[in-house]
Order: sequence, then C-alpha cells, then structure tokens
Amino acid sequence: MTERLQKILSAAGIASRRTAETLIAQGRVTVNGRTVTELGTKASLEDDEIRVDGRRVKGAQRRRYILLYKPRGYITTRSDPERRPTVLDLLTRGGVREYVYPVGRLDYDSEGLIVLTSDGELAAHLTHPSHGIEREYEVKVRGVPDQHDLDRLSRGISLEGRRTSPATVELTKVIDAENGQQALLSFVIREGRNRQVRNMCDAIGHPVVKLRRSRIGPITDEHIRPGEFRDLTDREVALLRKRGPSGSATRPAKAGSHAETGSRRSGPTKSRPGASGFSRKKSIQLSEAKRPANASPRASEPPEPSGAKGPRPSTKARGPLSSAEGRERRRKGAPGDEVPRTTKAPPRTGSGAKSRRPAAGGRPRRG
Repeated sequence: MTERLQKILSAAGIASRRTAETLIAQGRVTVNGRTVTELGTKASLEDDEIRVDGRRVKGAQRRRYILLYKPRGYITTRSDPERRPTVLDLLTRGGVREYVYPVGRLDYDSEGLIVLTSDGELAAHLTHPSHGIEREYEVKVRGVPDQHDLDRLSRGISLEGRRTSPATVELTKVIDAENGQQALLSFVIREGRNRQVRNMCDAIGHPVVKLRRSRIGPITDEHIRPGEFRDLTDREVALLRKRGPSGSATRPAKAGSHAETGSRRSGPTKSRPGASGFSRKKSIQLSEAKRPANASPRASEPPEPSGAKGPRPSTKARGPLSSAEGRERRRKGAPGDEVPRTTKAPPRTGSGAKSRRPAAGGRPRRG
C-alpha cells in the first residue's frame, strides 16, 4: 500500500511528520536510489527501498509511549544547538534506547507532564488543533486578576494578530508573598502555541511566576516527580486515541469557573411570554384575518379571546342568513372580527363595464 513519505517515516519511528517533511525538503530521503524533495511523494515500505541519510527504513518496531515529568531548565527537543540539556537526556540516563520524540512543547522555564512516543499517528492526533486535546496548567502569576481579566482570558487573547481559542480559566487561590500578592490560576487550553499561557498572562498585565502542566487529555499523575518517567498503560494510550471534539469528556466546571465562551446549554429552553414581540391576542387575530371566509376553525386552535365586541355567535344558533345579510357579512365581516375578511373592489369604469356581483341564488346574473 502506497502512502506519503512523511507518514511512512513517522510510522516507522524515524521522526514526527513535521520533522519528516523537513528531512524530505533537505534532500536526505531517497526512494529506490533517487533523492526525493517533493512533499506528498508516495511510496510503499514493502515494495520500495526507502533510506534516510543512507540508512534503510524498516517497518515499525515495538512502539513506545512514555510519560515524563519535565523539570525546569530542560529543552523539549531531541537536540539543542546551544547544547542545553534536553528531555532525551533524562530518558537516556534512564535506559531508554528506542527512538522517541516529544509530543508538543513545554518551554525551558516550565515544568510538568509531557508525552514522548515513536507512534507518529498518535503524535499527529495529539498535536493537531482540530482534535482539541485539553492541556491543564497550574499557573502562578503576579498580582490578582480581576473578573474582567479572567473573562478576557476565557474569551481569548489576540497574540501576534491572531486570537487564541476560548479557554477555561479559574482563580483557585490568592497567595500573600513578600513582594506582593500572587494568584494561582487553573488554565485549560485546547491549542499549543509557543509560550501561549505566558503570553496570555503578559497581555493582561499579570506575568507568570511559575507554570506547571498537570494534565494532557485524560492523562494525569500526581505521584510522578520532576525528572521521572514511566510507560503509559494500554488503557491510557487507548484514551488518548479517543480524545477529540466528537468524543472527549470535558472536565466538569467548578462553581464560579469561567467556562468556555460561546458554549450553549443543551436541552429544551423555556420560552418567555411575549418574547417574539407579538401578543397572543394579536397573533390569533392575524391568523383569523388570513383564513378564508368559508373555512371552519381547526380543532387544535385555541379558543379566540373575547374582545370589546364579544365572541362571534355560532352559525347554528343564529340560523341561516338571508342573501342581503350574507352580502353585508362578506363586506363588513362578522361581529368580533378585527380585520374585514374581504374588501370592496373599486367600481369598474367605462361604458361597457358590467357588474359581476353574484345574485341572491349564488349564480352570476346575465348582463
């Protein structure tokens, strides 16, 4: 089966899809001895010989899924040009030999949970914004944001000309520090821009003092300590694959939380009397005005409210009308009607105009 090269490299654990695209653009990937630089090129791992930097790509081996608590002072990458310590250094010291790469980013001064894997499909699922994978952070900021600031964070902040997606932000604690008050916030975001939480807090004038990621989708671990890691269980991996807008179970908001802006309450809504701008009496009168003269009232219609002229008497109680009364009724309408049923047509002009008004017997007169 033919697939795109970047997908093959990702599934084989060579690199993430984004990094695989970079390898292809740099001319480091060959297919059957021919260098490929065009993105979207398709190949088959079974039928074609695919090499990266001269090394043949083999089928995916045992996939690895690792949950790491990244301490502060480490870079979330496989290698750093400035030779700063990376999260891969922590895994190497712990005996991990498989090719894994971090999913998403967590900046140098932040700490918390991060997933590393050799599964390119899962990595793409967790990082693509359309899947809306939640990430929860505990954020300590300078000062105490007020209600207006929390609402701004919840609705979204414009960063570099683009507004952030709605978030769930809660003020959980106020701390009295030596240099002034500080606040502990709970952030839940569904996108992963570079230094997003820090830039959002800077935009409202409350810079971040400390930031810790405590949850990735459904995955959390309060017992893991900075620098430690463990393998995800099969159940945790399955939960990560399921998460997304269509099937993700969102965390119930606490009382007083600033939930995601724009969400609608499910279930039937109660209508308010007069919300449409028309009273019940006026709507019934308008419907009566549109009904033909000889139409009988529908059984499902509510009874007509009594007005100043009183309800219209029944035809059976009144008895049959004479021809003169019928003409008068059609012209003026029945007693209680607010709108005449018919309007008198303007007289025809001209010497040859003839009257077509029905005679008393209901048949037109011969002129």
